Amino acid sequence: MFVGSIKGGDASALFYSLAETCRLNGVEPEAWFTDVIERIGNHPINRIDELLPWNWQAAKAIQNLEQAA
Repeated sequence: MFVGSIKGGDASALFYSLAETCRLNGVEPEAWFTDVIERIGNHPINRIDELLPWNWQAAKAIQNLEQAA
């Protein structure tokens, strides 16, 4: 794979690593990226682990239950 610059290559590697981590954990990457980008600015730093792909589905399910109540 060729990229236009070293920074571009680093960004691509980061993106593809996150997308593949989602797939390995049974998470749809586009849904995860969309949700995390929307929430990360207001998310408490001491609970950032909730946004990781392997914890995201459980946190999202709890959030959906709280909103329904």
